[in-house]
Amino acid sequence: MPARSLRIVGRRAFLGSLLAVPLAASARTKRLPMIERLLVVKRERCLYAFVGSRLVATFRVALGRQPYGPKIQEGDGRTPEGYYFVDGFIPNSDFYRAISISYPNREDRERARRLGVDPGGQIMIHGLDPAIPPEFRQSHWLFNWTNGCIAVRDDEMDLLWDSVRWGTPVEIRP
Repeated sequence: MPARSLRIVGRRAFLGSLLAVPLAASARTKRLPMIERLLVVKRERCLYAFVGSRLVATFRVALGRQPYGPKIQEGDGRTPEGYYFVDGFIPNSDFYRAISISYPNREDRERARRLGVDPGGQIMIHGLDPAIPPEFRQSHWLFNWTNGCIAVRDDEMDLLWDSVRWGTPVEIRP
């Protein structure tokens, strides 16, 4: 069985999980508790799911095609950085399913206004592009292929879909 990018961990394993090799487990057989907070660390290409201060899952993610630095404007291919929240669910997106986040926030809009640019929008956590061949779906996170979104495997999207609610905080760090 190939290694999966989902890792269920306890509180004591938090630091070790940041560097750990993903567990071999099927995400389809797992259920997560209701997630209270999501954290994306771009340089680690990871999305961490928390209940209180307890890390309950880690997902490997693909980012925008230009992953370094915060999103500045529409079309720059960058994944934003900052504090957001879940503000919608798209059951039949072009990328399986999608959870919308509240980009742009006030700081993003102000920066874009100062620069005289459109900040863009429609930043999502979503599943995989159906055009990704089966042999690359497990390692999709090795390539930055989105337009600024955060992508997880479709089976992982199912876990998030069932465990995240409108208003769930989403922090995206460099």
